[in-house]
Amino acid sequence: MPRPNRVVTLQSVAEHAGVSLKTASNAVNGTGRMGEDTRTKVLAAVEELGYKVNVAARNLTRGRTDAIALAVPTLKAPYLAELAENVVEAARARGLTAYVTTFGEGFGPMTSRAYLEQFNVHFADGLLLSMAEHEQLTPADLDVDYPLVCLGSRDTFGLADHVTTDDIADARAATEYLLSRGCTSIAVVGAHHAYDPVKISAATEGNAEQRLRGISEALASVGLQLDGRLVGVSGYVWSISAGFRAATAVIDSGIPFDGLICLSDTIAIGAVFALRERGIRIPDDVQVMGFDNIAESAYLVPPLTTMSSQLEWIAPTAIDLLSARIDGSEADPSLHLAVSDIVVRSTTR
Repeated sequence: MPRPNRVVTLQSVAEHAGVSLKTASNAVNGTGRMGEDTRTKVLAAVEELGYKVNVAARNLTRGRTDAIALAVPTLKAPYLAELAENVVEAARARGLTAYVTTFGEGFGPMTSRAYLEQFNVHFADGLLLSMAEHEQLTPADLDVDYPLVCLGSRDTFGLADHVTTDDIADARAATEYLLSRGCTSIAVVGAHHAYDPVKISAATEGNAEQRLRGISEALASVGLQLDGRLVGVSGYVWSISAGFRAATAVIDSGIPFDGLICLSDTIAIGAVFALRERGIRIPDDVQVMGFDNIAESAYLVPPLTTMSSQLEWIAPTAIDLLSARIDGSEADPSLHLAVSDIVVRSTTR
């Protein structure tokens, strides 16, 4: 028997079971051909000696880590934190380990471009990249030699499988819902830049830009126009304070509105504070709609009507696509769009 605290090797198992090292390895890894008695004898030796499989060595031999990486801009944003949790859970259900890391919003020394260049395939078999709103990637950035699946609303140039929500369709649905509830003048909070109707009408990427496009198109379909003075700019950081400031600016414009679409739920939390501070009743005076259905939305006062994030679909779909690439799939990269549902709560009538 091995001495206390001594590391038990596979050679020790083989000697204890009276078999060759190769037979012991096959028995432990469930490979090779051998009699059931031999396999049972080896596994009994494993149990008796307390042998622990050297996962790193086994994976090196197999050329696989059974791990994937998720890279996100930040974990401070509730939506991205919930995305990470969904990915970890979906990976675990498939027998995989998911490692989560951040690369910043494109402002610091580490960017998604740098992370793509530095990604280590000895650390994980493939990468899920949640693309930053601020950073503009090029085809060369995404032309990598390892399995890659992208999340988010940036262009992937047909170079990687892409899983995201249909922001334009979702924003149309949000706007149509407010119109159906009696709203006649719609304001928006969460734009990255001052509203440019020409640029927005041609937007094909970016959460804020595509959602603004969907809102504008829904209004145009009923003969209305989005007033640029009612589009609150929050910049690229969708925080509660940014939502508060942007909503305050819209209120201070003096242009009346009875519906407010916030381009994220975090922005909506700040906007609701701004409305309440000015004595504007929700939903009596202004109805409010958010995006992403983060956990906090249900506990806002009043609870927030919002568009679902579809993370329960996005995470497993992305992992299944990545697993197929890891297994050697050579299918053309494809776009997978989810259409969100309206989660009706008390900020709308």
